[in-house]
Amino acid sequence: MNIRTDLALESLSYDHLPESVHISTRGSSFSITEIIIDDDSCLSTIGKGRGRYITLEGGSLSRFSDDYKLMAQELANELSRLIPEGAVLVAGLGNNDITPDAIGPQTASRVLATRHLSDELENDDEKFLTSLRSVSTFSGGVMGQTGIESAELIRAVSAEIKPEAIIAVDALACSDISRLGTTIQITDTGISPGSGVSNRRMELSEKLCGIPVIAVGVPTVVDMHTIVRSLTGQEISRELPNIMVTPRDIDRLTERASQLLAFGINLALQPTLTFEDVRGLF
Repeated sequence: MNIRTDLALESLSYDHLPESVHISTRGSSFSITEIIIDDDSCLSTIGKGRGRYITLEGGSLSRFSDDYKLMAQELANELSRLIPEGAVLVAGLGNNDITPDAIGPQTASRVLATRHLSDELENDDEKFLTSLRSVSTFSGGVMGQTGIESAELIRAVSAEIKPEAIIAVDALACSDISRLGTTIQITDTGISPGSGVSNRRMELSEKLCGIPVIAVGVPTVVDMHTIVRSLTGQEISRELPNIMVTPRDIDRLTERASQLLAFGINLALQPTLTFEDVRGLF
């Protein structure tokens, strides 16, 4: 049976790792697993190509943690390793009207947009603000709302404002119930929106846009067949109907996970800002 997941960590069999796959672990506030794939030889087997896949696992993101500040900083540290110097476009993928799919738009709305500041602020007293990295944010909805692929919209915006990189934020699907709402994945390979729920859209990647695309996401749905299989140990007939399941506290999860992602992105993009500075934005 096909496993529906966007997480590289769940796509691998640790008993038979290809030579091109390298795994390392670290982390304090999160348990962090980094998977580096050297080439595209695994595309046909695990569906993941050359690149870096970083998974941060912790407690439920729907609850505020005593380590919240450390979590935001650790997320920022992991992100900053992938982001080049220069202007960045932060794109929120997904449908803001559907709660499990709203993490992208809600995160983008909390990211500090600064691209306009250099033109609007010329006073020497505002030198700190004009010294911030140029950041733009964008949430274009989904094709069902606009009739346009999200990747097409982002490519068009990118071609106009010419950032050095894109950070794409999206809700993901997982196959392990324990990772639902507890995990963040960062990758430098871009993203195929909807792939984890069998609704694959145009891939948003460096190949399409001509610049690095860093994808950030949190699993908010899991395949019902997977839940039954994990509880019973039995394979499920393909002929049986299937649904995607989301946590009961999905409203709170979406709000707080998007807030944490925005904290991390803001800190990664603007290293001169402190956690307290960023908290003031909310």
